[in-house]
Amino acid sequence: MTDTTPLNGDTEAGAAAAPATATDAPSGHPSGTPRHRAPDELPRTLPTLWRSMRLAYEAEPRLILLSLGMALLQALPDSLFAVWLMLLADGVAQGSTTRLVAGCAGLAGSAVGSWLLMTLASRVQRTFRMRVGASLEAHVARLQARVPTIEHQERPDYLDRLSVLKEQTWQLDHMFLALFDLLGAGVRLAVTLGLLVSVHPAMGLLLVFALPTVWVSARRSAVTQRVTEEVAPHQRRHRHLFTLGTTQSPAKEVRIWRIGPDLVRRRRAAWEAWYAPLARTRWHTAFWQAAAWALFAAAYVAAVVLTATVLSGTAGQVLLILTAGSRLSQYVAMTAGSADFLRMWLDASQRLVWLERYAERHRDTADGVVPDRLQHGITLESVSFRYPGSDRWALQNVSVTLPAGSVVAVVGDNGAGKSTLMKLLSRFYDPTSGRITVDGVDLRRLPAAEWRSRMAGAYQDFFTFEFPARRSIGVGDLPRADDRPAVERAVDRAGANDVIARLRDGLDTQLGATWDGGVDLSFGQWQKIALARGFMRDGTLLQVLDEPTAALDAETEHALFESYARQAREASDNGRITILVSHRFSTVRMADLILVLQGSRLVEAGTHEELMAARGVYAELYEIQARAYR
Repeated sequence: MTDTTPLNGDTEAGAAAAPATATDAPSGHPSGTPRHRAPDELPRTLPTLWRSMRLAYEAEPRLILLSLGMALLQALPDSLFAVWLMLLADGVAQGSTTRLVAGCAGLAGSAVGSWLLMTLASRVQRTFRMRVGASLEAHVARLQARVPTIEHQERPDYLDRLSVLKEQTWQLDHMFLALFDLLGAGVRLAVTLGLLVSVHPAMGLLLVFALPTVWVSARRSAVTQRVTEEVAPHQRRHRHLFTLGTTQSPAKEVRIWRIGPDLVRRRRAAWEAWYAPLARTRWHTAFWQAAAWALFAAAYVAAVVLTATVLSGTAGQVLLILTAGSRLSQYVAMTAGSADFLRMWLDASQRLVWLERYAERHRDTADGVVPDRLQHGITLESVSFRYPGSDRWALQNVSVTLPAGSVVAVVGDNGAGKSTLMKLLSRFYDPTSGRITVDGVDLRRLPAAEWRSRMAGAYQDFFTFEFPARRSIGVGDLPRADDRPAVERAVDRAGANDVIARLRDGLDTQLGATWDGGVDLSFGQWQKIALARGFMRDGTLLQVLDEPTAALDAETEHALFESYARQAREASDNGRITILVSHRFSTVRMADLILVLQGSRLVEAGTHEELMAARGVYAELYEIQARAYR
């Protein structure tokens, strides 16, 4: 069943519907998602704090309780310092040996106790930060990997949110300690406030004058964090430009095109676009913070003066107010700082809970069973797709059957929808409308992980795993990654023997010039390594080779495609379908079925002979490219 309806009045819309991949995308937006579209709202309730605290407790229950206990114990010696000074002063003024000894002993005990607790707490908390930070980072990584689709890794708005979360993940461990410090500061405040009130109840008003500093600090954090997210795209851009100017991969082009100064200029502009709004916000909120502290300072001075004059306080009481009041300002600062961290923790916790909810909402609930072999094949029934947030179609009304055991070629110009089709077949996305069936079963009913375990192949945007060559290839079938004969067979199937032969230590050669003893490979060599990785897995039902030889000339590509097609037919006892994707029409003649995509639509389908006889798009473009390669 093949829909070969020619392009009609929707041609312009169809041509504009290019999806967001390395080749099928409008420039600047890899996911095709408009910048103005807001992502799902962050959860805004305090239970998000409890959620992140529970995660830390589950990871390190003993350490979190020990860290909390140490933070509370540290508060006592410090907050009692004013009491020992009062006793010491009264002992001197009244000639009381008992008060003198008690004051001296108390000061010594507080000093030793503070030092000992601080030393122990720093070691406990350092261990806590490292372990909980690693646990939370692993949790975030697992959440992202659990999502069967890749929308969250292609949409710019989600990428901005995840970029901030990745930074905040390692801050969360500090924020847990900030909460403990906040509780410790609360103990200090309570003890200090009790000491002040013991002189006169009116001294409790000092706390009232201190509250504006806490509110302003918390408000400052909230405003700063909001602006931070707004300018996150500029932050990502200036880091990207810095990477371009300082890493090995783009180094040659940076120099040959002499774009170094331009990168510096553009990075500076991106940095200014990121930092300037933050600086303005910080200066504005700093003014209000200074005003709040000035108010507290005035109240503190008035309290000392009133105690010495109007209340006719003793020397010890004046010293108590002077010391406890100054300590109160420190504890208020600690509370304000901890409240600031608490606000950051709330923000990070909200992002973490958002990711958890996103992962849960997109959890794969498919309950179907992936067949052991294909009987009929894979059928696309009126499949249309557009990327989330985009109003342009990446694929429109595609209907075709890929027969079991066949070699299928997908051809078309860049932006025609080839890579998008491969994403749908791989279940990286589900169709917007229509459906894809595997032997009559909707692909959405097949668990993505199990379906992909029966897939293999190489994608045009392959990754360069800088491992020893044997491992870089072997990860294509992780259970057999250390099976050297299996790796050698994969190299042979991919036609990558020439690459391995040139390596100093063969399959044991470390890849990547940045590692000790590592070697650098050309793009074409890396592509063959990726191809070999794609041939590691046996017993697959679908093998996708998405522009696997783009770095090679047309003649070499054709020879490799002939080899891949021959191997596919020889090993198709389980009905495996092999898909060869190319923008070169002249290299896929051997395919059992050729699909021609143009402007997001399937315009032709058939064998090479059938399509040439039809004298349509395929025949025209085939002859044009064939003449170019003669």
